[in-house]
Amino acid sequence: MARTRNAYLDAGVAVAYVGTVLKYIGVAPLFPLALAFYYGEDPVPFLATIVVMVGGGLLLEQVAGDGELGTREAFLLVSLAWLVVPLVGTVPYLVAGTGTIATPVNALFESMSGFTTTGATVLGEISVERHGHAMLMWRQLTQWLGGMGILVLMVAILPELSVGGAQVINQEAPGLSFEKLTPRIQGTARALWGIYAGVTVLAAVVYYGLHLAGVAPNMDLYNAVAHALTTLPTGGFSPKARSVEAFTPAIQWAFMPFMLVAGTNFALFWYVLKGKPRRLTDNAEFRSYLLAIAGFGAVISAVLYTGVGLAEVPANVDVIPGNVENALRQGLFQVIAIVTTTGYASMDLNTWDASAQTILLFAYFLGGSAGSAAGSIKIVRWVLVKKAIARSLFTSVHPDAIRPVRLGDESVDEETIQGVFVFVLLFFGLFALSTILLYLDSFRTPAVSLSGLDAMSVAIATLGNVGPGYGVVGPMNSFLPFSDAAKLYMVFLMWIGRLEVLSVLVIFTPSFWRW
Repeated sequence: MARTRNAYLDAGVAVAYVGTVLKYIGVAPLFPLALAFYYGEDPVPFLATIVVMVGGGLLLEQVAGDGELGTREAFLLVSLAWLVVPLVGTVPYLVAGTGTIATPVNALFESMSGFTTTGATVLGEISVERHGHAMLMWRQLTQWLGGMGILVLMVAILPELSVGGAQVINQEAPGLSFEKLTPRIQGTARALWGIYAGVTVLAAVVYYGLHLAGVAPNMDLYNAVAHALTTLPTGGFSPKARSVEAFTPAIQWAFMPFMLVAGTNFALFWYVLKGKPRRLTDNAEFRSYLLAIAGFGAVISAVLYTGVGLAEVPANVDVIPGNVENALRQGLFQVIAIVTTTGYASMDLNTWDASAQTILLFAYFLGGSAGSAAGSIKIVRWVLVKKAIARSLFTSVHPDAIRPVRLGDESVDEETIQGVFVFVLLFFGLFALSTILLYLDSFRTPAVSLSGLDAMSVAIATLGNVGPGYGVVGPMNSFLPFSDAAKLYMVFLMWIGRLEVLSVLVIFTPSFWRW
């Protein structure tokens, strides 16, 4: 019997395209390499990375051969690419051999956290003096590359990927489905990356402009570029040990609108540029996204203003009960950073009491918009869950009524609604399992002491690609004290979290590999 397309898996095709992706990603280390020469730092780690990426990519292309991408090949390509690229991304850390990221497990954790834009770190010391300008910029760059999507970038620049590009992007892009903006999928990928790059440049200009205006003395050009590269991908890495707390209030306010943009569906900005601003303002998910941030921001700001949510007065932050500007800035900043999964911090969350931390923990599960750089569950899924529950309540009273679930002016098909409930259930199941496993592992690791709330924050921070949590993994601390086994498990969580769980788990099912 002849085998029809997609009735079998041609793994060699997927592996060959992984080689192509790796080969072209080999251009990225040229930026930190140039910085290494400029600052008089060691260029060898980045030269080695270029050799490994380009050489390894060419080898995979030759060994695996070529062919056409089908649905199964797209699943395998996406999963493998997001595993192989972070693996090779460890080369600069390992070759440099400096600090806590010089060991294989720590280097993999840092690289996976970077490319998946999680923002969790195992750096025991974040300092230019210790690691150099070029190495810390490599951390920032990994997040920028991963934000819009490695494979979306490849579709944008490689004609050979445009044939199966829609299937590839559907598996990589966060949200329910990928919206085609132009007749050709390559044009859509280029449009999205163009918007992403353009807003990144704008963020760098604004940050550095505040420095030139004299209101942000330590936001020099290096820091402006470094933070712009991790704002738009909702990554949160910073060359500063104390994240955005190290900067003035003016800079903290400036970060907020760019984080909001990063958590918004980039396709909506394409419509705005095309003279259709109503597509943004009328979007049901966008309105719910802003409403969720406003609601959580108001509550957190209120508890900080009254002092109820503070367990102690922060030593490095001027949050004083009764100070409206401080409370509003800190409350809004932390909520925006968590909902958009950017993970920056303008104050240490460990100075909050359990009540304030618990309120913010709910925000970890929201996520930004579908089609954005944000992680976690996504606002659109919560909107559909709410509407589906409301419909069920209505039809239980009116069993003969036909009431479709609508998102804006469009009806949502039942298969999509079922998929949303499956994803949310699976996400919470993994979260619960991970909380238990990481909590139990902490008992065999003397340096790690977790409360139940801390353990939940560790699980959602990695699975949801948020970054910081509470306790030992607070935003001013690191994930370094965890055992190697726990770190590798969190690497797995970051990997499947970035690809929205199902895209990775499906390759572990027996049916995926059968004819």
